Amino acid sequence: MKNLSRLFFALLLVVSFNVNAQDENNPWKIEIGANAVDLYPVGEDAPLGEYFDEFYNVTDHWNFLPSLSKVSVSRYLSDGFTISAAGTINRIDKVGDSSADDLSYYGLDGTISYGLMNLINSKTIDPYLGVGGGYTWVDEIGAGTLNGTVGVNYWFSENVGLTAQSSYKHSFEDYLAKHWQHSIGVSIKFGGKDTDGDGIYDKNDACPDVPGLEAFNGCPDSDNDGIEDSKDDCPNDAGLAEFNGCPDSDSDGVADKDDDCPTVAGLKALNGCPDADSDGVADKDDNCPNEKGPAANKGCPWPDTDGDGILDKDDQCPEEAGTVANNGCPEVAPTEEVMKQLNEYARTILFDTGKASFKEESMEVLAAMTAIFKEYPQADFSIDGHTDSVGSKSTNQLLSERRANAVRDYLIANGINADRLTANGYGEDYPIASNKTRNGRKNNRRVEVKLK
Repeated sequence: MKNLSRLFFALLLVVSFNVNAQDENNPWKIEIGANAVDLYPVGEDAPLGEYFDEFYNVTDHWNFLPSLSKVSVSRYLSDGFTISAAGTINRIDKVGDSSADDLSYYGLDGTISYGLMNLINSKTIDPYLGVGGGYTWVDEIGAGTLNGTVGVNYWFSENVGLTAQSSYKHSFEDYLAKHWQHSIGVSIKFGGKDTDGDGIYDKNDACPDVPGLEAFNGCPDSDNDGIEDSKDDCPNDAGLAEFNGCPDSDSDGVADKDDDCPTVAGLKALNGCPDADSDGVADKDDNCPNEKGPAANKGCPWPDTDGDGILDKDDQCPEEAGTVANNGCPEVAPTEEVMKQLNEYARTILFDTGKASFKEESMEVLAAMTAIFKEYPQADFSIDGHTDSVGSKSTNQLLSERRANAVRDYLIANGINADRLTANGYGEDYPIASNKTRNGRKNNRRVEVKLK
């Protein structure tokens, strides 16, 4: 047992040194398990057999020690190559079919192996081939060996697996028989590189040079608000996820960095400032914060009797809605530009197919047209409807009239005097584009506005 103690003391030194030499991602592996020695299938004469003869005759030929009997440590080098050192103990009580006198067996071996895991494109099955040498003692008589190895690691997880291995050990001395040694054991990989010391190996660390949190793959969260710094617009001030990590001190839905009044709850439209009288002027800029008034007058009210947006003090026709261009008085007739605008709106009015009912998206256009008509209360207009040539001419004529009247009815319902409006339908008689194309027919389906 003296040699056994020496062997495991040497292995303990090796393991202790290797555990502290961590400079790559999980480069170290420790295996603890059991081994079996088989002296039979080595190509010798009886009582031994030819190479691989009865290779799996476990019951008759394999020598076991019913306890922990193998410890090995491995270091990954590069490009699939690994170097390992292993210590084994056993007891030889059978040589082939013959018995032996419980001879002690100690082995210390080194191996350089090449992994085939990448070649078979697997993440769990890790076969390897190896070559090496060592020194084996049988009944305290030792000799060097040349070893050939084949094995496989099966990884249950990233760091824990099962290793099975078979080695042919060719002795350089006649007094030590050639033999096979098989082993199986639990393997643990460790020693990953952690540059920033945050407990997350560099290979899994999205921020390997800065200490961080496991929840953020090793990236930091300086203000501890649950948002990693790289995604945090305010990395040094704890904030809310909805504001990308920035705080909202007054809880008004506007982040402090965008809030002109960060200590007083306010409105988003006013950059976080309050508007007590709801006149659209922030209290800080409102000379009359409790009384509605226009922004032009710093939040204080001015009368605008006709509601045309021109204060009475500036309105030459304060009792009659007008335009700014005409100093508050109504324009007698729209300009050519206004008419052009009206017709641009009119051509975008959409009706339901074959009907005079408006599509929902036309409501905004009709409202804009109504506003223009109201600016010229003394002007009279003609609403003209046109169709494409699809369908019968009589049907198209009727449809164009109905659509023109639908626009007129809308304008009347929204405040335009009926006496100012007439409606006409011209069917398919006045196309502005070819009815042979889809786009041409679309252009021909239109409403036009003319001055009377």
